[in-house]
Amino acid sequence: MQADEEHMSGRRKIAAVIGGARAEPHTYEQALALGEALVDAGFRIFCGGRTGVMEAACRGARSSSSYREGDTTGILPGYDASDANDYVDTVICTGMGHARNVIVVASADVVIAIAGGAGTMSEIALAWQLGKPIIALGGSGWGAKVAGAPIDERRDDIVHHADTPTRAVAMAMALIEGRGAP
Repeated sequence: MQADEEHMSGRRKIAAVIGGARAEPHTYEQALALGEALVDAGFRIFCGGRTGVMEAACRGARSSSSYREGDTTGILPGYDASDANDYVDTVICTGMGHARNVIVVASADVVIAIAGGAGTMSEIALAWQLGKPIIALGGSGWGAKVAGAPIDERRDDIVHHADTPTRAVAMAMALIEGRGAP
């Protein structure tokens, strides 16, 4: 995104990348590619700041030719900044445990889930309640289990599904711009 476009829009968009602290090699590679593609498209990344999917997304962000310091933010559950993975630019220590999930998704314009367990499911549910667009990337974890359907009747959309990181980013852009999922 050009600097003049950023100035006119007010701020860069934020994608929350959520997923497990342990990631199978395929899942790690998806998150790595997603992080790079998000920064390429002008997003900043917020995540839980630790290992697995979170580390891969931040690492991928750093490999983007569009990467700038400050593109990755880790919202940690504890008070120790050294718990953040090496690819987090900005560390926010909350001391809130799992309650930090609210901050991760509430700060985002779009939420992208990759694999994950109960923590990821809590973030998906919170994002749903907060009216955030949700995209499940890949075919495993809670995002994939709820993809293609609404979580409940409070919204008239669905948890969207993308099978590639590139598709997830295109979908994120369209959903944020109000064009619906492509």
